[in-house]
Amino acid sequence: MARTRSLAPRVVRNFFLLYGSSLFSGLGWGMVLPTIPVLAGAFDISMGAAAQTVTAWATGRFFGTPVSGVMLDRTGPRVMMVGGAAVTGVAAVAAFMSPAFTGLLLALFVIGAADAVWAMGREVSGIDLTAQNQRGRVMSGFHGVHNGGYTLGPLLGGFLTVSVGFRFVFIAYALSAALAVLCGMAVDRPARATDGGAPPPAARAGFKGLGFRYWAGRIVALYREVAPPFRRTYAVLVFATGASLMFRLILQSMLPLYAGAYLGFTPVEVGALFSISGVVVFFMILPAGFVLDKVGRKWATVPSTIIPAMVFLVIPFAETFLQLAVLVSLTGVANGLSLGCLATSTYDVAPRHARGRLQAMRRTLADLAGLGAPLAGGMLANAFHPGVPFLALTPILWLSALLLAFVAKETLER
Repeated sequence: MARTRSLAPRVVRNFFLLYGSSLFSGLGWGMVLPTIPVLAGAFDISMGAAAQTVTAWATGRFFGTPVSGVMLDRTGPRVMMVGGAAVTGVAAVAAFMSPAFTGLLLALFVIGAADAVWAMGREVSGIDLTAQNQRGRVMSGFHGVHNGGYTLGPLLGGFLTVSVGFRFVFIAYALSAALAVLCGMAVDRPARATDGGAPPPAARAGFKGLGFRYWAGRIVALYREVAPPFRRTYAVLVFATGASLMFRLILQSMLPLYAGAYLGFTPVEVGALFSISGVVVFFMILPAGFVLDKVGRKWATVPSTIIPAMVFLVIPFAETFLQLAVLVSLTGVANGLSLGCLATSTYDVAPRHARGRLQAMRRTLADLAGLGAPLAGGMLANAFHPGVPFLALTPILWLSALLLAFVAKETLER
């Protein structure tokens, strides 16, 4: 009993620091979104080109995710939290100083890669502190607090863009990243991710080639680390992650264009729409965690995909701030239910010695599918108008919901 009482304050302290890091990370990226309509005029580019800021960030995450998996299974999460946040801060300063749009895209690419490394370190730091039947609440809390920062970020970003210019948004981003660095440095060093089992020979192999057959073989070998009864479930989780990523990227890149450039809303109003969604997500933290840990993972994954599928059918016909506010509130409900549900389900089916690489592979394959969403959305926005990309994504969201409902297994142990 004495040992339990002595450890409890340390656990609370570590969670406080992890939640603080999540808040500052969400705050930083949220501030960038209201700048998208302004970038078109500042750099004399089209609306579709301005939306590729999200593509650059997502591409960085695509390349940073496999790196994060290898780092997790070999070095541990604390280094990843500190290093990822530090690189984000440096890249944000570079974005502030960049005179050209290509330089801004390069800086956002680095930010995306660093964010992927930080996110994996943050997740596993929390997973190592909890039991299996508490994972849903932990992951829901992480993503909820992250969205709390995401709620405040667009408002602050819109205000800075209007009052002092979009470049100062990146200075604020760098300061937010610096606070995340301090939180990461104060977190206790957890056990290595490889504790409890050495990785198999295939996992210890180095990067010996770049050919398709080599990488396909590595993917298949890692996929076989999942227990046979849950391999189909893992595959569905990969597809659902890709659909969820497309949903978020289209919302982040096209909503500013639809509301700002097409309907004529100010950057502050655009930021307010994202903040409304973020407030709803924040209030979903507790119910989403309860559903994941007490009712079942699928009770969160399936509705979180169906709701945006229905909302995206209506967004192109919304014309007022109130109408869009109601619709983004529903996307907030979907995001709230999805708070860490796919990551939690993956931790349920992944063996401990390969959890970092299996999470990284899920996200990397999903990123590969999701990278084209802002690019395709930008092309559709230029050819028609920014509401069309929402309609184009709905079939994929419906397919994801059906696979989660009828093909994937429930991963919560009763």
